[in-house]
Amino acid sequence: MPRSVVLPFVSSLVLALVLSFAASARAGVLAQADIQARFPAPYLVGEKSSDVPVWPIFKQNGPATELVGYVFESIDLAPIPGFSGTPLNLLIAMNPQGEFFDVRVLSHHEPVFLDGLGEAPLFRFVGQYKGLSLKQNIRIGPHSAGSGQSTNVYIDGVAKATASVRIINQTMLAAALKVARARLHYSGSKEPDQVSRVRSDVFEKRDWEQLLRIGLAVRLRVPGSALDQAFAGTVAAHHPGEGEVGAQEDPIDLYAAFLDVPEAGRNLLNERDLAQLQARSHADDHLLLLMSRGNYGFLSEDYVRGAVPDRLELRQEGLPIEMRDTDVDVVPQGTPPFGMVKVFRVIGASGLDLGQAMQLGLHVTRSVGVVYPERVTRDFILSIRVPERYLIAPAEDQKGWISIWKGRTVEIAVLVAGLALLGTVLLRQSPLVARHALLRVFRPAYLVFTLVFIGWYAQGQLSIVNLLALLQASLVGRSWAFFLFDPMSTLLWIFVVISLFLWGRGTFCGWLCPYGALQELAALAGRALRIPELRLRNAWDGRLKRVKYAILLAIVASACYSTRLSDAMVEVEPFKTAITLLFVRTWPYALYAIGLVLAGVFINKFFCRYLCPLGAALALFGSVRRWNWIARRAECGTPCQTCRHRCGYQAIEPAGKVHYDECFQCMECVAIFESDTQCAPRILEVRRRPAIVIKPLPRREAP
Repeated sequence: MPRSVVLPFVSSLVLALVLSFAASARAGVLAQADIQARFPAPYLVGEKSSDVPVWPIFKQNGPATELVGYVFESIDLAPIPGFSGTPLNLLIAMNPQGEFFDVRVLSHHEPVFLDGLGEAPLFRFVGQYKGLSLKQNIRIGPHSAGSGQSTNVYIDGVAKATASVRIINQTMLAAALKVARARLHYSGSKEPDQVSRVRSDVFEKRDWEQLLRIGLAVRLRVPGSALDQAFAGTVAAHHPGEGEVGAQEDPIDLYAAFLDVPEAGRNLLNERDLAQLQARSHADDHLLLLMSRGNYGFLSEDYVRGAVPDRLELRQEGLPIEMRDTDVDVVPQGTPPFGMVKVFRVIGASGLDLGQAMQLGLHVTRSVGVVYPERVTRDFILSIRVPERYLIAPAEDQKGWISIWKGRTVEIAVLVAGLALLGTVLLRQSPLVARHALLRVFRPAYLVFTLVFIGWYAQGQLSIVNLLALLQASLVGRSWAFFLFDPMSTLLWIFVVISLFLWGRGTFCGWLCPYGALQELAALAGRALRIPELRLRNAWDGRLKRVKYAILLAIVASACYSTRLSDAMVEVEPFKTAITLLFVRTWPYALYAIGLVLAGVFINKFFCRYLCPLGAALALFGSVRRWNWIARRAECGTPCQTCRHRCGYQAIEPAGKVHYDECFQCMECVAIFESDTQCAPRILEVRRRPAIVIKPLPRREAP
């Protein structure tokens, strides 16, 4: 495509994407009547909340109406883009205990589940969440799902859709956690995987005074004068409440320590008490020990064991966090005598971060009057934060994708090594092109690596879908983090973007595209079987090369009109059929992909040259290339035509100019340029060199 057309084309492309993707960034689609239809009697659907977009679900229980859960759409709370660039939408129903009792797919545009694997594996995957709880660590793995009381619960993934199901899992949990924080007293803005972890390898023997001094135990002391000052100016100013009057000077003398920090737990409790507490909690839970010496205890007289404390509230980042009595009696060791001692459990899924400040509020209520008493409450705050040396700080962006990268360490290492080798070869071409026979061995071998490892094994086929998704995320202000769920694609795109500045489109299309490698290897097999190669006339070749730009524009236009239409249009790429699904697909798709491979046997890289929308996009962005890396001589084109005739992509003009937008970087012309036996100007140069005659020295006679 002429450069004069590139900028207007790109401008219209971006404008169309803005209109399309801005329209696609919409909120939930269901109304109250739709929810009621999905949850019929005996359920009743309340009004959608204005602060958090959820519908409360009630059930008639005798004369009373009981809250049974909340229903919400994931796109309202966690619009995380999928690999089509459009967030999927789940309908999630969760009870007040954080358990999922219904999960359904409302809409999605994941390529692998659209006419690929089909939607049945997606529905089966989502169905596994029913009966699970946010209090469990839900992971995608090979283990079977655990019981409702297990800490880690493993659900089955979907083969060939690893990245997609990871994004679905993140969408599911991120949306549910937002509701849990707002309605179920979960913690603030951080997810459980983004909080500090307790170090198990740090321990010193400490006494009580040392624990207070280093901050592992903290104290809230409120004298009677401070209590009176807090109620000054109210009707309760001169009416002390329960526990405020007594022999002790300080009505409130409260101490707190987190027992899951070894240096606190092992110094304050004996092994038997610690073991009993650990048996009642999960590994990621936090155990908060509270001790009081003042007359005003942190539990009221009518408090029920095992319940949520009525006088206490734990908050972090402005949001309440539920803490519940473990119902385990413990006796602190090495401490002063305390009148009240309790251990409370905060579940790990709540997202409480011990490395950040939290506030423990103690409510003090005074009542005035007998028949209709007027109550006045004041809160006294104990600030708690575990010192840094006892914690492992979270990574800056410790999200679910990190575990995916760790799990694919070997594949990532192999890919990085392969990319490093390719980059070295392309930067230092001389050793390879100096021996044409070596190039003709190295290139097919690398194409086999691209097809088998990058494509079929590691599922690293890049697609126009990836590019549209990245552009969509940028234009509507979403993060690109969803792309990190596929490390192969992420690394390939980083390399491709760099290569666009150096060499243009050819690096990906000629070396790293698995389907392109399949086409070229099939053509090499065709040559070995003596199948003739067809070469189109230059005029027809030029016209057909414009078709891929028209296809790219049509895909963008379809996205402006309908996402479903664009989902169908991107099927012009046979990548999903041939690479992702290994041709295991319904016969029209398989026949189309095989037909294009066969077309490439007769016409060199038929699909890549004439039909590929990703190739068209890379050719446009390849205009940023800063290096004309194919050397030319004055004789190239006039009179020498060797490179032009040998270029299977017809990317060289009769005048010798190279069209980098259509070059696939096979380096055949570079090898010819460096050859004394193939390049006509060099052949002539060799012939013109004066012959050097080496005359033998005269033989000397023996004396």
